[in-house]
Amino acid sequence: MKKNEAVYLADLIKGSRPANYDIKKLETVNGTLSKFHQWTNGKQTTAAFEVTRIDSETTYYFLFIDWHRNDNYYLVIYLQNKSTTAAELRVIEEIDGIPHIVWLYNPLKRDGKNDQRKAYFKHMFGSRQVQIKIPATSLEVGEFFDGLFRLCQNRIKADKIVDVFDFEK
Repeated sequence: MKKNEAVYLADLIKGSRPANYDIKKLETVNGTLSKFHQWTNGKQTTAAFEVTRIDSETTYYFLFIDWHRNDNYYLVIYLQNKSTTAAELRVIEEIDGIPHIVWLYNPLKRDGKNDQRKAYFKHMFGSRQVQIKIPATSLEVGEFFDGLFRLCQNRIKADKIVDVFDFEK
């Protein structure tokens, strides 16, 4: 996404008060998020938030960041323990004239079981591609968060499915 799109989304989040979520803005210094994670240190960040879904007490960190230092911004979503990312979103497409973040489930684990993960994701969630409507106003941020939290939870389930079922039999 372009920097202005990242700024737009971050500003909507800053101005929102969705009933189901607690949002805390993280401090940036000179446009960077310091001491957050080795993959983020020193990269330009327009905004960062700690977002908690109140009913499930699930927390993710949302970072609007120049992830590859090439002026292409991402919404990178980190797990609560900051061990890894749950999703890295950068593609915005118009669908029926409405902008959406579009993300494709494409696991890159090195265990030879990515085809099983993809099949599970597609079977359980209808498609490997996820489309989440960009909010037009701060009143739609809760619905945007709902989609992002669902994406992260589904991705985590699909990544772990090979630990639950033995597909080799």
